[in-house]
Amino acid sequence: MGPVHNSHNAQIEQARMLAYRLERLSADSPWAHKASGLRGALLRSLERLENGEGEEKEETANLDRLYHRGFEILAKAAREIPAS
Repeated sequence: MGPVHNSHNAQIEQARMLAYRLERLSADSPWAHKASGLRGALLRSLERLENGEGEEKEETANLDRLYHRGFEILAKAAREIPAS
């Protein structure tokens, strides 16, 4: 296993963690609906990548875009959490 394969596995694991965190957003959050749609797209992309469906380079780029968008949503949702 070379560094590229390890990097690929790390990207997949981080995307799974992101999908879990998007799922955990409160339904009361205005970001929950967007998070749900993005989570679905993220999981479909992960599945295609893991199953070797489609062009790997293209699917990796798609996963990267979804990953960054997911963290943007999490950051915006976090800003709306009231301070205790």
